[in-house]
Amino acid sequence: MPETSFDVAIVGAGIVGLAHALAASRRGLRVIVLDRDAQANGASVRNFGFVTVTGQEQGAVWRRARRSRAIWAEVAGPAGIAIEQQGLLMVAQRPEAEAVLDAFLRTDMAEDCIRLDRAATQARLGPATLARLAGGLFSPVDLRVESRDAVPALARWLEASGRVTIRRGVAVHGVGTGRIETSAGTLHAEAIVVCPGDDLATLFPETLAKGGLTRCKLQMLRLASPGYRLPATLMSDLSLVRYLGYAALPEAAALRTRLEAEQPAHLAHGIHLIVAQGADGSLIVGDSHDYAQTPDPFASETVERLILDEFAALFGTVPPVTERWIGTYASARTHSLVETPAEGVRLVVVTSGTGASTGFALAEEVIGGLIDQAITNQTMGADA
Repeated sequence: MPETSFDVAIVGAGIVGLAHALAASRRGLRVIVLDRDAQANGASVRNFGFVTVTGQEQGAVWRRARRSRAIWAEVAGPAGIAIEQQGLLMVAQRPEAEAVLDAFLRTDMAEDCIRLDRAATQARLGPATLARLAGGLFSPVDLRVESRDAVPALARWLEASGRVTIRRGVAVHGVGTGRIETSAGTLHAEAIVVCPGDDLATLFPETLAKGGLTRCKLQMLRLASPGYRLPATLMSDLSLVRYLGYAALPEAAALRTRLEAEQPAHLAHGIHLIVAQGADGSLIVGDSHDYAQTPDPFASETVERLILDEFAALFGTVPPVTERWIGTYASARTHSLVETPAEGVRLVVVTSGTGASTGFALAEEVIGGLIDQAITNQTMGADA
């Protein structure tokens, strides 16, 4: 008979759910992870795999990104996860973008970052000549994994530890204190963490609705190898008005004004350029951001053309497109939603598209809080 009682039960085997499994297992707890799908196929594998620290919102989010990056570095080797790229090269195409980079360097978030002039930026790029280049900034902190490989590898490693059980093809339709109702029967756990991703209707829909959640749809592309290697994952001007670590700086206002005049369609679709490179040399390029409660499932040729136009503005030649996909994730104005819908239960949704970048640290906070609460309850019960 399969075991039915655990210390911690986690609903959802995406990167946020697996991050909670890691945090709980590191505390010596017995963990079960439940997922209705046979394999990871949601937002956790439909992205760049870019663990972004530089440019995250100042304060708690940036600190979570720093901690999550450290955890990725700790587990990658043991889990057999390849670090595909190290660092971020932020390329400035306009003088206004350079002003944002200079302002960013004056903040505590710029630790370890290096400001580059035009020649130094081009020198780092080597044979990847850019058509429009004013200067740049290099951060050695950020790293990239191939998410469609890394997430399954992390799951396998957690299972091999002996403390984590993952059951797939199991739908969860009810959660209460100490109890989970599933398509495979009832399970019991001292603590339960529900990580539903962008499923806003199955578990605790009223709580999710109060959080103002919607869905964000994005489009991404894979381009054939251009015949050169990038020194790091690359971003450019449009990213400086999207990532809050830059966009919240006063100097970003002038850049936004210019972009609104020059690229209103890009801003309307939330497009900014990220270019990452795989081990085979292919380039992962994106992305866009369109919002709806139920986004349509169709890729837009207009959005794809805008993304590729931005790539061409920077690199000139666009290699052939070899793959296209869309993804959706839960979105709100805040970084994440963490609620307690029942005693011993946490509902956790990263609502900023940064699950890979911040999820490990957020999971440590949530699991720590659950354990502290359990200890408090035990102490109060003993004193009663």
